[in-house]
Amino acid sequence: MPGCQAIAPLAGCSERDQAATLGDVTMHRLRINGEIHDVEADSDTPLLWVLRDHLGLTGTRYGCGVGACGVCTSIVDGQAFRPCEHSVADMREQDVRTIEGVTNHPVQQAWRDEDVTQCGYCQPGQIMATIALLAKQPEPTDEDIDEALRDNICRCGSYPRIRKAIKRAAERMRSDA
Repeated sequence: MPGCQAIAPLAGCSERDQAATLGDVTMHRLRINGEIHDVEADSDTPLLWVLRDHLGLTGTRYGCGVGACGVCTSIVDGQAFRPCEHSVADMREQDVRTIEGVTNHPVQQAWRDEDVTQCGYCQPGQIMATIALLAKQPEPTDEDIDEALRDNICRCGSYPRIRKAIKRAAERMRSDA
């Protein structure tokens, strides 16, 4: 079987060796940003790689791959979650929202108003975690903010501006309601 991995097409490989080489590649129907996508991928592929490599949604960033940094934070059924920790098979029947599915949101405007971004790498995850927080808690306390974003790491240390932006966005959303 060692040669089977290098052969495309898999001529000369037994069916068993072909299955081992190809893995559990199946079709997965996903709802991403309100659109249905049929994706052919190994069932245990992390959703992060499906978003980035199969669907081209690269705003959802790769940071650590183990759910420790928050860079890839997206929203599933209203809750912040980490696509690097969930397989594509786990996401069937779920409503996944990535940063690409967010346009003209008060959180994004508050980020601009408070000049939050420095390097910008963590910002999509920070914004998505904030949107999920404000959907549940329209008037968050500092403790609410700390709890909701505690695992979203900013290498540049923009935390004071992030907190200000969250409060500004919350105020704007309440006044718009």
